[in-house]
Amino acid sequence: MKQTLTQISEPSEGAMLSKVGRRYFLRSAGVAAATGAFILGACTEQDLASDDTVNLGTGDLGILNYAYALEQLEAAFYTQVMMTPYLNMTDMEKWILTDIRDHEIIHREFFKTALGSNAIKGLTPNFSAIDFADRKSVLGAAKLFEDTGVAAYNGAGKLIKDVNYLLVAGKIVSVEARHASAIADLINPNALEFAGGQINNMGLENAYSPSVILSGVAPFIMDKISGKDLPR
Repeated sequence: MKQTLTQISEPSEGAMLSKVGRRYFLRSAGVAAATGAFILGACTEQDLASDDTVNLGTGDLGILNYAYALEQLEAAFYTQVMMTPYLNMTDMEKWILTDIRDHEIIHREFFKTALGSNAIKGLTPNFSAIDFADRKSVLGAAKLFEDTGVAAYNGAGKLIKDVNYLLVAGKIVSVEARHASAIADLINPNALEFAGGQINNMGLENAYSPSVILSGVAPFIMDKISGKDLPR
């Protein structure tokens, strides 16, 4: 039975898509090669899954729906993680991952309420590429989603017109960055390189446009999502 997600200075667009693409997200997650083959081919499967495209909309409401879609994905992922804990998950890991799950659910519900009748539907996740019984697979995916979330908020900030929305986005992205740091520490405790390549040579966190982010997360969402009307 399908579950919906609600239930559980930048280079040119073309250059960025070419540079980042799905392989960027694959490397960020540290997913195994076999999983990678699935992800790189997942768009075809997704295209066959549904003829209905979810349009995020325009203006600030479109950006809020964009954030809502990403928060749905994260909330669904961590909900599944805690429903089916990987082998030998420690009490500390359970505490951290439960805390992150609860934050993501709060974020998801905030956007759903704020958008009201303008909110997109509950999306359907595609976590087939993630082995929830395997610690490395789960934490690799968690790192992917958290790094992606931070880069998404950073990239969308300049597109938001309402200062109140911008303030909320700033507060949420700081939480996502804390999540990313916690996950990185679980993967590689006490590592000297804690940022995992997410900070550029100017000491700034990565920031990617909605089109890049949506392309990257598409394999993990069954629904086709269009951001064609979002601000640029």
